Amino acid sequence: MKVKKPKIAVWKFASCDGCQLSLLDCEDELLDVVGAVEIAYFLEASRATVSGPYDISLVEGSITTPHDAERIHKIRKVSKYLITIGACATAGGIQALRNFKDVKEFISIVYANPSYIETLNKSTPIADHVFVDFELRGCPINKYHLIEVINAFLNGRKPNIPTYSVCMECKRNGNVCVMVSKGTPCLGPVVQAGCGAICPSYNRGCYGCFGPKETPNVFALSEHFVKLGLKSADIIRVLRNFNSYAEPFRKGSEAYER
Repeated sequence: MKVKKPKIAVWKFASCDGCQLSLLDCEDELLDVVGAVEIAYFLEASRATVSGPYDISLVEGSITTPHDAERIHKIRKVSKYLITIGACATAGGIQALRNFKDVKEFISIVYANPSYIETLNKSTPIADHVFVDFELRGCPINKYHLIEVINAFLNGRKPNIPTYSVCMECKRNGNVCVMVSKGTPCLGPVVQAGCGAICPSYNRGCYGCFGPKETPNVFALSEHFVKLGLKSADIIRVLRNFNSYAEPFRKGSEAYER
């Protein structure tokens, strides 16, 4: 008797496709995944599709149009588990910078015929629209984290994904703290681990690609930035990056905007 494989679908909304490419970049690990599941819908990899329902839906990208706001509800209905992947899907992405301004003004400046553009006022994460079973952060995501999450859901267990800060990774790598030793602004103390502390390893501050860690104290870090000599505008720029609309970063930057 042929065993029916779990069906996985991969969906794209407003994004750069980088997190989908992380799945394709799994190479040897992907072969094991393909052996265990049926990749039923993944337009980045193949035009061949299989209709739902799906056991797992991986969703990349933020909601930026009325059409996408409707589409995500349809995907939720045919998905047993819905997992968001990447900064766009979990926090609105770099495009959420528009949330702090008037998007209509941007449209009038950029497009010759603004009336052709149909968009929402804000770029929002998937969880603002439907129930999400798990959020996998990163810009892009860590491919090993993705494999771990898929494995966990297929086997009915909690994913083992770190929720501690990038500072922990710096310590493991033997890095000298760039903020202590050089006065370089660094988001490492409030950002979730996952990148291996790439930027601090090359004497640069963390840019916050993996979003806020569990219980981040953004306000305390911002106060330290002031002691380093940063002005309010500088602190806003530091906090408004790939995950600018994640609640801790959003509230932190808005406090200095006021």
